[in-house]
Amino acid sequence: MRKLGAVLAACCCGVLMMGMAPVTVDESFPSYQRARGVSGSLKSMGSDTMNNVMAQLAAVFNRFYPNVQIEIEGKGSSTAPPALMENQAQFGPMSRPMRSSEIDEFERRFGYPPTLLRIGIDCLAVYVHRDNPIREISMDQITRAFSVRGPDMTWGDLGVDEPGWADRPLSLYGRNSASGTYDFFKQFALGGADFKSSVKEQPGSSGVVQAVGRDRYAIGYSGIGYKTAAVRAVPVVVDGHAPASPDLQSALSGEYPLARFLLVYVNFDERQGLDPLRREFVRMVYSRQGQEAIIREGYYPVAPETAREDLRKVGIEPSF
Repeated sequence: MRKLGAVLAACCCGVLMMGMAPVTVDESFPSYQRARGVSGSLKSMGSDTMNNVMAQLAAVFNRFYPNVQIEIEGKGSSTAPPALMENQAQFGPMSRPMRSSEIDEFERRFGYPPTLLRIGIDCLAVYVHRDNPIREISMDQITRAFSVRGPDMTWGDLGVDEPGWADRPLSLYGRNSASGTYDFFKQFALGGADFKSSVKEQPGSSGVVQAVGRDRYAIGYSGIGYKTAAVRAVPVVVDGHAPASPDLQSALSGEYPLARFLLVYVNFDERQGLDPLRREFVRMVYSRQGQEAIIREGYYPVAPETAREDLRKVGIEPSF
C-alpha cells in the first residue's frame, strides 16, 4: 500500500503542499465557461460510492446547461464496464480499476481500451460506532477481523479492554460483491482473502455507515465521503508506524494504506474525439467548480497536473 500512496503523491504533489490546511481547489484550475451547441442527454452508470459525487457534478453541469438531461445510476462498479460497452451510459464511475478481463472484453469489442479519468481522491475508512473507545487498528487486525484467515473476534482482541466492550463480539459490516469498494478492500486490506460469512453485506456505501451508526459494537468500511456524526473513522497502523487518519495528507504521503482515486471510464475513440456534450462535461469536472463539487461530497481534489494528463487522454488541450 505504500506503493499506492506513492502513486497518489506523484500525481498530486501540488495538492500535498496544502499540508493540514482546509482542503481547497488549486488556484490554477480555471473557472468553467459555458460553451455553445451543447444539448442532449447523459447517463452515468457504475459505482455506488461515487453516486453522490456524480449527482453533484451533474447539478453543477445543469447550472450551465439546464436543458441537458442527466441520469445517475449507482448499483456498483461492476455495472460500469457492460454499460459502456452496450452504450447504455456515457460515463462509467468506478471505485476500483477495471479488471484485465473487463479491459480485454472492451478492447475486443471496439479495437481500443477504455479511457480512465481520475476525478478525485478517496480514503476508504474503517468505521466504528461513535461511542467505541478504540484508538487505532492495524492492517493485520483488519485482515483477521474481516477475513477467513482470522478467528471470530471480540473487541478485547482489538485492544478495547473497557468494561462492557472487551467480551463483545465484533459486528461486521461491508459491501456486496458487485461493489468496487468490496473488491478494493478485499485486495488491499485482506490481501485477497475471502470475507468471513458473518460480514453483513450492505447494498450501498451509505448503508454501511448507517448500520455502523446504529450498532454499538459494529465495525465496517466505506468511503470517507459517507462519514456521519454517528460514526468514527479509526486511524490505521501499518508496519508499526504511527496511526494514520483517512485525510488528504496521510493519503498522499502513503501513510494511510487505503487511499484510492475516484475513477470515471469513458469510451473514447481518438479517431472521432468526444462529442460536445461529453467533452464539456469532462471540462467541467476538471474546472474549479467541478473540483469544488468533489470537496463538497467529502472527498479530495486532484492536482492540476493529474487533470492536465487526463484531459489530454481524451483529446482536450488544457487551458491551465
